Amino acid sequence: MTTIRVLIADDQMMVRQGFTVLLNAEPDIEVIGQAVDGLDALTQVDQLAPDVVLMDVRMPRLGGIEATRRLTAPAGATVKVLVLTTFDLDEYVYEALRAGASGFLLKDASAAELAQAVRVVAAGDALLAPNLTKRLIAEFSRVTSSPRAPLKERVGDLTERETEVLSLIAQGLANGEIAERLVLAEQTVKSHVGRILSKLGLRDRTQAAVFAYETGVVRPTGY
Repeated sequence: MTTIRVLIADDQMMVRQGFTVLLNAEPDIEVIGQAVDGLDALTQVDQLAPDVVLMDVRMPRLGGIEATRRLTAPAGATVKVLVLTTFDLDEYVYEALRAGASGFLLKDASAAELAQAVRVVAAGDALLAPNLTKRLIAEFSRVTSSPRAPLKERVGDLTERETEVLSLIAQGLANGEIAERLVLAEQTVKSHVGRILSKLGLRDRTQAAVFAYETGVVRPTGY
């Protein structure tokens, strides 16, 4: 069994210790370090090379969103970031995903939800629940007046079917749901998703969703 190595970054000691106890109780997850703020997280990621960082949003010296941006920006970066926050606010969802986070979870999630979120993100998938997708759409509707041209040019690299799959990813559909919608085998959809991420140079489905809204592949209407 492969063990998922986790770093917890939160300025509250009780939160760090609580999450450590919960995650270390899982047979396939090991907390290898705790960081007290964003700068500490950057240092420890470099030293410990975790698979997943649980990143608080509000921390002194360097907040979680900027720390996420610095961790995921370098070419070849493999660490995944799961952003944790007490505040269920649209701006945090939007900014965390734009910064490169693979998921977003509230701190009141259950132990089972937390562990599963770590597994999902570590596997390279995205933790983007439908309700968060709707808020993401609403936020893009508010802040995006027109598609970003440099990004939009990259859409041309996709086939018509891949563009269709990208649109459904951005609407929060899982592979099985996309397969049902397009009358395709789920493995075929998985292959399409892999090619989309490869062609666009994206890490995961969350980044694909952000890309789709920023380029106008999906228009934020109806919410």
